[in-house]
Amino acid sequence: MSRKYLLSIALCLTFFHQLAMGQGRSKFGGRYTDPFGMLSVTAGVGVAYYMGDLNDGIHMKHLGLGPSVSLGAQYRLTEHVSARGELRFYQVSGDQKYSKNYQNNLSFKTFNPDINLGLQADLFAYNRQAPINPYLFGGVGFTYLSPKAKLGGTWYSLPELTTEGVKYKRMPLVLTAGIGVSVKTTEKLSLGLELCNNFVNSDYLDDVSTVYPNPDQLPSDIARALSDRAPEIGEPQRQPGWNRGSAKSKDSYLFLQVRGTYLIGNRAQNQERKKTRCPKF
Repeated sequence: MSRKYLLSIALCLTFFHQLAMGQGRSKFGGRYTDPFGMLSVTAGVGVAYYMGDLNDGIHMKHLGLGPSVSLGAQYRLTEHVSARGELRFYQVSGDQKYSKNYQNNLSFKTFNPDINLGLQADLFAYNRQAPINPYLFGGVGFTYLSPKAKLGGTWYSLPELTTEGVKYKRMPLVLTAGIGVSVKTTEKLSLGLELCNNFVNSDYLDDVSTVYPNPDQLPSDIARALSDRAPEIGEPQRQPGWNRGSAKSKDSYLFLQVRGTYLIGNRAQNQERKKTRCPKF
């Protein structure tokens, strides 16, 4: 028997031994797969809900709900933990007409993008292949603020108008935390439901935060009209320094989404198998 033939057999045995070790039986009774590096793509669609100065209570007929969509990816780190990143788009709105402070008559609508990176912790291990898997997640990212208000049939962008005499940051930090559940539908596809709250490091998601400014210091008649909208409903003009909002707590937005997760797999493992396949002889 030639040395080349013996070497080929040895390499094959080594390869299959490593494969058996990596793809053997797991402690849960199924075939074991190294979870590290498993890549999945995700997508979600649902509703977004705003919490801030213009909704001081829940009005069931006028929740100000808007659409939310997300696209992202997950990269598995351990049996229970994955890194995740998403690009999301959401629309929210608020109108004091339906709040306790109806006399101020302020309103807004915004359609914003955000991006975040974080971690997801599954209740059940990856190799358990649980049909239903609850999880917690948290992350950090940024959103871009673009509140608008309607006046005389025209929508105006509010940040440029400085309706409180303040030029605020339009890309604040966002902290995300939530809970979800994933249901395995096929070997690669899972569907689920996810609820998350997004805490904005700004009180200007709705363009409302502190007090009414001196109208003489605002840049235009449009800015003055959108800063104080009480006269539109017969209320007296607000005096500078009167409360327009409350800076005690910052704004946030809530997502409720139906999500899909599709497992692509571990490209590095596939490439390694190709490199170590049995040599031809």
